[in-house]
Amino acid sequence: MTQPTHPTFQSPAFTSRVVPVIVITHPDQAVPMAHALLEGGVDVMEITLRHSAGLPAIEQVAKHVPHMHVGAGTVTRADEMARVQAAGARFALSPGMTDALVQAAMACRLPFMPGVMTPGEVMAARDHGFSLVKLFPAAQAGGLAMLKALAGPLGDMQFCPTGGVSLMNMGEFLKLPNVAMVGGSWLTPLDVVQRGDWAEITRLAREASSIANGL
Repeated sequence: MTQPTHPTFQSPAFTSRVVPVIVITHPDQAVPMAHALLEGGVDVMEITLRHSAGLPAIEQVAKHVPHMHVGAGTVTRADEMARVQAAGARFALSPGMTDALVQAAMACRLPFMPGVMTPGEVMAARDHGFSLVKLFPAAQAGGLAMLKALAGPLGDMQFCPTGGVSLMNMGEFLKLPNVAMVGGSWLTPLDVVQRGDWAEITRLAREASSIANGL
């Protein structure tokens, strides 16, 4: 088992319990979005690598909005780990976990949240040294019922359910003792981002923050 004191196995330093999962299609969207989220009480962005603009967007936020904890999402290949770190990502997330990804994260000394879906995958992540993992896709994995079931035999693990989490159900997830935070794309809808309605992003962030902070 790897020593959990290594930076890769430590939780990222942001305080928000709501992690916006973001697909950016143009790097110029990144900085105003970061400011809008911060104004709404969200100090974290998971900018995914699903679009080619993802990496330069991470770089823009890291350079111009230092108070925002920007992370790289959808990291699925080991060679991407060094690239997102070089762009300025403070942590990385993945829909799954491979030994190569874990080794790459350790080599970069980058906090990493791997994705899991089954008890066996949770146990494998724990054996590596992780105590916080991403349950993905949360809805297909069993959602609230799955997390409640995992709390018994794997009560020392914390989760960030993502996939099927929304404004309507996020409170129920966050009430669970083994849920540290939730992830979702509803805070930054693609159409809102494309038209540059940053006031609406702030409103959505403030709405989610209010629910999370009220629990």
